Amino acid sequence: MPAAFHLTTNPDVVLARLEALGIRLGLDRLRTLLTALGDPQARFSSVLVAGTNGKGSTSALLAAMAGAAGYRVGHYTSPHLESVEERIRIDGRPIERGRLAGLIERVVAAAEADGGELPTYFEALTAAAFLAFAEDAVELAVLEVGMGGRLDATNVVEPVLSVITPISLEHREYLGPTLAAIAREKAGILRRGRPAVAWVEELAAERALLIAAEEIGAELCVVEPELWIESVEPLGWAGQEVHLVVAGERSALRLHLLGEHQAGNLVLAVAAAAALHGADFPRLNPAAIAAGAAACRWPGRLEPVELPDGRRVLLDAAHNPAGVAALTAFLDAQGDPFDLLFGVLGDKQADEMLLPLASRARQVVLTQPSSPRARPAAELAALLTARPHVHAEPDPARALDLALATPSSLLVACGSIVLIGELRTALRQRFNLPPSAA
Repeated sequence: MPAAFHLTTNPDVVLARLEALGIRLGLDRLRTLLTALGDPQARFSSVLVAGTNGKGSTSALLAAMAGAAGYRVGHYTSPHLESVEERIRIDGRPIERGRLAGLIERVVAAAEADGGELPTYFEALTAAAFLAFAEDAVELAVLEVGMGGRLDATNVVEPVLSVITPISLEHREYLGPTLAAIAREKAGILRRGRPAVAWVEELAAERALLIAAEEIGAELCVVEPELWIESVEPLGWAGQEVHLVVAGERSALRLHLLGEHQAGNLVLAVAAAAALHGADFPRLNPAAIAAGAAACRWPGRLEPVELPDGRRVLLDAAHNPAGVAALTAFLDAQGDPFDLLFGVLGDKQADEMLLPLASRARQVVLTQPSSPRARPAAELAALLTARPHVHAEPDPARALDLALATPSSLLVACGSIVLIGELRTALRQRFNLPPSAA
């Protein structure tokens, strides 16, 4: 094994080299690699969760529900906020850093011993997650699809259930130019004779999913949250109580997650849990579903951080127009004046994201995530030349200081998951909160 990949307790060292390989969609390489590792993905039941928005929250809710039912649960998600260990969780706890490094080395060694290509960053982490879940005797793994579905590395498993969250235009260079094309890629996680649940807001995407499900022979149920939700009682910044009617039975579920869209994600998670209940997971009953919903935390998604002086920072990993629409709907419902801290990657629709937020904000501070793919803050500022109180500061930490220098009681930070992770770390260094996402 090359020295660069040998004996390190820091997974970032190896992963940084693998990240340079870029994105390579396809399953054959990973299948070959997993065979060399003993096919760990065949040693636990799995759920695949694909979609554009809400798949992280939905998978977190479902994992929490299964954990509350007493099952040993693995949860694989991406991207991470602050540290790569967040991506692989067992019973809610992130994998240990040294263990992850060892698993990554085993994955790379297996690839080299077989004479094959090195795995990509995402393929290596996926294989490491499967090894960890198999070795820890996980009973159910909830796997968030990275991109698309059909050719995503997670799709090497044979899921007992497939879940698809709302779909919008994304990664068109890989997934296709239309909603229907993207939906067909997501439908690649469906399996013949296996249950699937979906919440799809766009008619073109729904039609494409239904056609694909029929061709595959999957048992797809399209969930319409408005038919399940009787009412939603806001609980201020503490969350919300969602009143559901399921099969004629009423229930009230406490949800720490904020935003009307999270009520829809909750419905989809409940539908997924119900499907699992009927597929050899009998302990996933209404009591476990309620307990899991109440226990679920998902940092960086409409996450309020109360500062010692009484001010509040709202961190939200809204990184596309649909995510920003959910954020602005929440802010409009709250009705509180706010300042905005915004930074985005270069491949995102910055104008469609920034303009609706900036039009509502009193002051705007523009920055850029610490990524070579970041959109320069000065370019973002050029989108807002017609309005006052706009500041560009490329360094995220200094941009946070600038945004907090005003007496505003609410600062909203969004635009990039990378940026939200950096700001969480910066806030903890200054105020010893919020707790680490790992």
